[in-house]
Amino acid sequence: MDISIVIPVYNEEASVEPLYRQIVDALSPLDFKYEIILVDDGSSDNTFNNASEITRKDNRLKVVKLKRNYGQTIGLHSGFQVADGRIVVTMDGDLQNDPLDIETMVRKIDDGFDIVLGWRHNRKDSLISRKIPSKIANWLISRVTGIPVKDNGCAIRAYRGEVVKKFPMYSEMHRLMPVITALSGARFAQIKVMHHPRQFGKSKYGLSRIYKVLIDMVALKIIFSFFHLPLYGFGIFAIFFGVLSLGVFAVGIVNLILSPGQSLVTTMGSSILLASLSMFLVFMGLISEMVYKTGDIKIEKLLKRKK
Repeated sequence: MDISIVIPVYNEEASVEPLYRQIVDALSPLDFKYEIILVDDGSSDNTFNNASEITRKDNRLKVVKLKRNYGQTIGLHSGFQVADGRIVVTMDGDLQNDPLDIETMVRKIDDGFDIVLGWRHNRKDSLISRKIPSKIANWLISRVTGIPVKDNGCAIRAYRGEVVKKFPMYSEMHRLMPVITALSGARFAQIKVMHHPRQFGKSKYGLSRIYKVLIDMVALKIIFSFFHLPLYGFGIFAIFFGVLSLGVFAVGIVNLILSPGQSLVTTMGSSILLASLSMFLVFMGLISEMVYKTGDIKIEKLLKRKK
């Protein structure tokens, strides 16, 4: 199988048939063997029934039905697990992405890239609710990670199959896949893609997702910054909570001197909890450091054996 096209859909009953037709029309003239995987993310309308009806006529279409609405990340991950293509293409199911861009992306993968990202240079979305928050998020992600991805929210992308099969998916991590894989050494390219106005239904995206992406981005930065120095990473937070514990303890002592009859249960209890957290972080850092060093030693021995 050359290409697997994975598309999570949620309440897109009117889009299923035209989406399928657009993909077939775009890929049929090409010399690629392909499959289309629609992941129904717990739709409450006729999305699943409409897609299942097409599978009776064309076995290139597969439908994965999730029990409830888990979100786009889990929807993509479910599709990745059943994809057989050496190249996996993702796109939205709302007809805003154009299947005609798939050929260019696949050719780029064959040129030696691991990931090819779409960039909606002429985006057909609301300025206030979609474009401006997206520009801010893209700028922040680029500044924090150092990876210059122009459009982290563009759904149409192409990956080598082995990349997505091994990728850990949770929260809103599907948006940060290019950044994470690039930080791990993957080669990526970005191309301008077409973008169309939504034809049916309403958008499932909103401002509420921004904070999730930002939290994931901070966690990602911490993980990659301290990956090779776990004791140092844990130590920074241990010192912070240790100093905070001493500060709370000092406040308690001052209050005791100024007001001898005042209860110190809350202040001293908080100081002890913060000190315990600081010690816990130190021990976690030591354990992580030992695990990391042990892994390095095993890898070195394995490499020596191969030589």
